[in-house]
Amino acid sequence: MRRIRPSRPGVTTINTPRIIARAEHNVSRANISEHALKVLYRLKDAGYAGLLVGGCVRDLLLGREPKDFDVVTDARPEQIRDVFRNARLIGRRFRLAHVRFGREIIEVATFRRAGVNEAREPLDLEEDGEGNAPEREVEVGDRLLDDDGRVLRDNVYGNQEEDAYRRDFTVNALYYDVRDFSIVDYGGGMEDLQAGVIRSIGDPEIRYREDPVRMLRAIRFAAKLGFRLEQRTAAPIRDLAPLLASVPPARLFEEVLKLFHGGSALETFELLRQYGLFAHLFPMTEQNLAHEEDGFPHTLVPLALANTDKRVIADKPVTPAFLFAAMLWEPVREEIALLTANGMSPLDAQQRAADRVLRDQLKHIMLPKRFSVPMREIWSMQGRFERRGGAQAFRLAEHKRFRAAYDFLLLRAEVGETSMELADWWTRFQEVSPEERQTMVQNLSPEAGAGGQKRRRRRRRKGGGGQAKTNSSHQRP
Repeated sequence: MRRIRPSRPGVTTINTPRIIARAEHNVSRANISEHALKVLYRLKDAGYAGLLVGGCVRDLLLGREPKDFDVVTDARPEQIRDVFRNARLIGRRFRLAHVRFGREIIEVATFRRAGVNEAREPLDLEEDGEGNAPEREVEVGDRLLDDDGRVLRDNVYGNQEEDAYRRDFTVNALYYDVRDFSIVDYGGGMEDLQAGVIRSIGDPEIRYREDPVRMLRAIRFAAKLGFRLEQRTAAPIRDLAPLLASVPPARLFEEVLKLFHGGSALETFELLRQYGLFAHLFPMTEQNLAHEEDGFPHTLVPLALANTDKRVIADKPVTPAFLFAAMLWEPVREEIALLTANGMSPLDAQQRAADRVLRDQLKHIMLPKRFSVPMREIWSMQGRFERRGGAQAFRLAEHKRFRAAYDFLLLRAEVGETSMELADWWTRFQEVSPEERQTMVQNLSPEAGAGGQKRRRRRRRKGGGGQAKTNSSHQRP
């Protein structure tokens, strides 16, 4: 194959591929999904190329279990559908096939290349997630671009070399060929994998300007794999971080879930802040984190992310509602303090603060209502933990968000925001019998039962049977 020469010195490009024979690598078919193998062999039998590519090959080489298996081929989408009766074609911008085997889906894509009359550096192929057409669209061959050069439809097919060149990082441009069980390496990905390096294919600044989300992907892979960012790959990130403002909030929501629900949330958080990216995802939170409280830094967010990592590693469920509740709690808490200082009731202040913070955050990252509503419930329930008298504790324990709110209470107690005594009381309340629960409530002090505040009795109005009298000025003569 031909060699593509670098556009500038030091820029990683695609070269004549290095073929790593089966005896020289550790990828075994025993570790590959049987359904992925079926797809590869059926493509081969039909006369087409079929290769694993990207993260699954990278993870197999690292001895990790891939989350999913992606296949690339020289067959066109319609040809793929002809080979697989269980295939469904999806996508307008990036046409590909989903081959379904029960609950497992093997994604099969056709080799792509850069479009005609386009700069040699390729544009990203990921869906933008907003579902809206831009004001201006330009047709370039089989490619549809918006006014900013962002790809709306991309079905420009190419060969394997061209497909490799369009990928983001060298460690993601490795192919597993079932025909001879070799690894095909176009950009030095094997060396970078062994060295623990994330390196951009092509000029990093150009690649980031084409698609700013690539900066987030660089951080995610570095944190997930425990790799370091190659110097040229890392250099432009801080200066180009403001470009994230051009990414649709809906797409950033999906990227945030990948960043923080992959089992390396804490490392990801630290790298995002190091490279100035976090401030463009959660600007209010970053502002709060920059200020210490009582001489100590805010620690709830890192603690929440560490706990999220533990849950992911233990294969326990995690929800965006809890993630965003932790991320935005400090701005909400600060806003509540300002509003109550100005005379607003705590209940009204909590509602108003949640409204304001969520409204401002949605300008940056979309949060669907199915997550924003439970997030707000987690916040609102924090005050109810203080009120345990009578039937209040029993009603709260039956709330559908109780467990998430309780976990959030534990975080707050651990960082000293609320008392550990309160958290321990609620822990024990869940562990004991119904009779013992009743005893726990009866043994509360009046102040604890009422949430630390004495309840005021309503004064009954005279002569009105408890109802307010009508203002005489509004009565008929």
